[in-house]
Amino acid sequence: MTNADLIARRDRTLGAGAPLFYREPLHIVRGEGVRLFDVDGRAYVDMYNNVPCVGHAHPRVVEAIARQQATLNVHSRYLHEGVIAFAERLTALHGPGIESVVFSCSGTEANEVALRMARFATGRHGIVCTDATYHGNNALVGALNGVGERHPRAIRAFSFPQTFRPVAPAASSQALTDAYLERLDRAIAELEAEGSGLAALIVCPIFANEGLPDVPPGFMARAAARVRAAGGLVIADEVQAGYGRTGQWWGSGVAGFTPDIVVTGKPMGAGLPLAATAASRDLVETFRRETRYFNTFASSPLQAAAGRAVLDIIEDEGLIANAATVGAALKAALKARQDRSPGVGDVRGVGLFIGLEMVDGDGAPDREAAVDVVNRLKDLGFLTSNAGAFGNVVKIRPPLVFAQADADAFLAAWDLVSAARG
Repeated sequence: MTNADLIARRDRTLGAGAPLFYREPLHIVRGEGVRLFDVDGRAYVDMYNNVPCVGHAHPRVVEAIARQQATLNVHSRYLHEGVIAFAERLTALHGPGIESVVFSCSGTEANEVALRMARFATGRHGIVCTDATYHGNNALVGALNGVGERHPRAIRAFSFPQTFRPVAPAASSQALTDAYLERLDRAIAELEAEGSGLAALIVCPIFANEGLPDVPPGFMARAAARVRAAGGLVIADEVQAGYGRTGQWWGSGVAGFTPDIVVTGKPMGAGLPLAATAASRDLVETFRRETRYFNTFASSPLQAAAGRAVLDIIEDEGLIANAATVGAALKAALKARQDRSPGVGDVRGVGLFIGLEMVDGDGAPDREAAVDVVNRLKDLGFLTSNAGAFGNVVKIRPPLVFAQADADAFLAAWDLVSAARG
């Protein structure tokens, strides 16, 4: 069957418009480690998917899921030690203020729990986010996406902090931090003025969907202090930044702030739907008291088995140190190539999460250049994507088992693409 035939069947069954990557979509049938294989057996190095963070089809995850499914899988209204042990282990990875957890099945669900938790705890409804964020796709969480000058009630957005296209181009580092904080202050004041008040600030600690910007110094610590002074809570959406992606367990450590509520998702179950909202026991119990929250597929023995296997592998295989070391070397090598990489205006990121911003001759965002680079890399066997506020950032986010040899192979492909585009 040709790709065209499969796409036609897909459109009929899923409805035309369901997104696909690449100009010539890939028919992927198998994964192993950092590699994906298409229907013809061709291997591609996966440099995008953070869901299989410990590698595709890791045998320890496969065995843990199979063993638990063959033994027991039920909803959460029975006692099960495996679920409790997983919750204890997850909360222990955080600071002392994170004591309890609400499990769910997706980042969208976990972020909704976090927002509702903040509203119940504060008695206020206002939420602040950045103007180019993404935290999920249901009615409540999806309302945060793409908020600009026109915004729904109880939601305000501020300009995401960055040094590449700063709101005050001639400002010093300190003055630039102040300029972004002023915009946060304005958003909070607007919520107060309309009567919503501030319940929470929600951010990805490394501003992944905004394009992984380099952030003015001290911004997040000072932003968190402002939010708390206004009576709100700070939510760290660690779905992309967490689980060792940055070379530390949590992106908030890199960003220099302590959250009140932490949301995790994608990598937790290595493909099994698993997400979590972690906070103090008081916050979690207030949420449970107000909602009597129940999720048929959450807090299950199967989720716990997969989740514990992922944590075991990250720790046993030293994947956080690997992310720090390989990621730093890859970023440095790409920075060294920037002058001879046509259209690359900036190289940034942390750990195994790197972005290359593509610009035109005037320095304006160049989405088409990013799309072109992504498709050329795909043709050479390396899978990336484009993202960011303008869709012009080549996004590199491989599984944490990505090794230096894989990075070296990618750099060779990058040089070919740069030469071809030169």
